[in-house]
Amino acid sequence: MEFALVLPLVLAVLLGAVEVAVLARAQLEVSQAAREGAREAAVTPDPAAAVAAVRRFLGDERGAEARVSVSRDHFVGGRAEVVVRVPYRVAAPLFGGLAVHLEGRCTMRVER
Repeated sequence: MEFALVLPLVLAVLLGAVEVAVLARAQLEVSQAAREGAREAAVTPDPAAAVAAVRRFLGDERGAEARVSVSRDHFVGGRAEVVVRVPYRVAAPLFGGLAVHLEGRCTMRVER
């Protein structure tokens, strides 16, 4: 009897822990995509190349949803900053499909 009462609670906690792990992985991917874009912006003056690098890193589905912002100084030693924002919907029905916006930001020095 006690097992039947505790099982839904244990499953809800387990599902929540898995969802947090998946969300953390997605956040790391967005941060790494911003780094890839900043690296490209640091060596290439064309902002479209940085956006393409971000979308390539994120893949087809998530890359298409990403909003990428590139700002770059036009002199060597300046800064190249890329901000990536991706909408993410929590998949667990327990959380009601909660929408979260993930953001990654990276700044590097302009090399060329």
